[in-house]
Amino acid sequence: MLERGGNAFDGAVAAAFALLVVEPHLCGPAGEVPILFRPAGEDEPQVLCGQGVAPRAATIEAFARLGLDMVPGSGLIAAVTPGAFDAWMKLLRDYGTLEPTTVLEPAMGYALQGFPMSAGAAAALADVADALRTHWTSSLPVWLPGGRPPEAGGWFRNPVLAETWRRLLGAQGYGSRETRIDRMRRAWSQGFVAEAIDRFASAAPLMDASGRPHKGLITGQDMAEWEATYETPVSIDYAGWRIYKTATWGQGPVLLQTLSILKGFDLDKIDLETAEGVHLILEALKLAFADREAYYGDPKFVDVPLETLLSDAYGWERAALIAPTASRVIRPGLIPGFEDQARRALGQVREASDLSGGIGVGEPTMIHLQPTRRPGDTVHLDVIDRWGNVVSATPSGGWPQSSPMVPELGFALNTRAQMFWLEDGLPGSLAPGKRPRTTLTPTLARGPDGRWLSCGTPGGDQQDQWQAALILRYLHGGKTLQQAIDQPLFHSLHFPSSFFPREALPGLAVVEESYGSELIADLRRRGHEVQTAAAWTAGRLTAALREPDGVLRGAATPRLMQAYAVGR
Repeated sequence: MLERGGNAFDGAVAAAFALLVVEPHLCGPAGEVPILFRPAGEDEPQVLCGQGVAPRAATIEAFARLGLDMVPGSGLIAAVTPGAFDAWMKLLRDYGTLEPTTVLEPAMGYALQGFPMSAGAAAALADVADALRTHWTSSLPVWLPGGRPPEAGGWFRNPVLAETWRRLLGAQGYGSRETRIDRMRRAWSQGFVAEAIDRFASAAPLMDASGRPHKGLITGQDMAEWEATYETPVSIDYAGWRIYKTATWGQGPVLLQTLSILKGFDLDKIDLETAEGVHLILEALKLAFADREAYYGDPKFVDVPLETLLSDAYGWERAALIAPTASRVIRPGLIPGFEDQARRALGQVREASDLSGGIGVGEPTMIHLQPTRRPGDTVHLDVIDRWGNVVSATPSGGWPQSSPMVPELGFALNTRAQMFWLEDGLPGSLAPGKRPRTTLTPTLARGPDGRWLSCGTPGGDQQDQWQAALILRYLHGGKTLQQAIDQPLFHSLHFPSSFFPREALPGLAVVEESYGSELIADLRRRGHEVQTAAAWTAGRLTAALREPDGVLRGAATPRLMQAYAVGR
């Protein structure tokens, strides 16, 4: 798209739609996406929120009547309003330059003509093949062609999805580019797509992770009443840079809080690749994630004391809690006026047991990190163009492993409602029209010399943890972006998972074995319960950078051979 004269926004939208086709086990058209972007020449970026909201019928009382005390991690009942399509089309309308037909051409080609199925997608579909045959039979024609899971490297097509794209493009009619894109958006939210989703969600109860079948709560009216919205990002100053994230409907401020806590230490004098450095970052992350549990939620619905949470004074106060040995206690800060809320949030913490999550639990991949019990993955993309436009986005949801296919459309619904609590009075409590507190968390940063950095990663609760390592290594460790990504990675599982069944593993850290036995032994002496991950298996980081003179740089992890950086 860039070489055809398009800008970063055209490229991001085209890449996103292609990923919806070729990585269906990681993201889908009915999923969600937070987008952080900076138009060329602007000093401040913006957020485009493509995170859908709970349906009108999704109340705590409705789930109680069904005998549910948690939102299942899969199935129709866990769906919120699909957000990704509208967000991408709105970005294309307002900031792109190319025609919708041009931008969707690669995705159309892959869906209609086919592509070699990735090993990850083939394995994910094979894992749920029996469940599809038994419970979600609408998925069989596309996901199990000929009655069998697709083979890795085998040619795969999704002609049903191609027909959906064709009908949406056909809805453009005549008029200005903006008018035609808006007609496509209406065909999605008020036309044949919304009608098909309404019919399917209400037709028959289907099995989910609760072990019982349920109908969906989402309706065509829910879709008609929602659209993606522009917002101001939240940000802090750190080491001369300005770091930008989404608001507390996502977990993004966790990264900002972590950096704020680490202001209490002279990281220029601490080797971040030693046990001391890893311990310090892990402990800061644990404190920040504890605050996520106690305070984060959709700011349109709940009062979030974000000014306090991101203040230097609060960061110093939290930094003082970091000891030479690892904490095994989940410790949110007690902010005046919020003490009872923080205590109720702690009351939701459940330590992991031998419970299996049932069909289609959580985010679908990262199986190689079992038994950490944190399956989670999605996709991420960063785009910077010659003019200085910057896009960082993390699309997710709508996985064939987690929800049955809407047969007329060629894709599944999302399951993001599993991130709500069914307990009153919490910032993440379920309410109609409310956004779940998602894990999706792209990053933009502006340097003191005018550099712009875009980065992110798939990985559920790990996203801000791996990005913290990247940013700290780049700003303090003297590493290039690629060197920072290539270092061993680690993350904490100390706090409750965002995914069903929402369990915590206090004190547990996952560390790539490539750190070496000496560092791992040192972490254990410091009180961490360390589980090693195989070398080159944790993290999916990518990054792009624009220098003040216009030089563009890119970096991508070699882990699992999934990511790449390309430029000219």
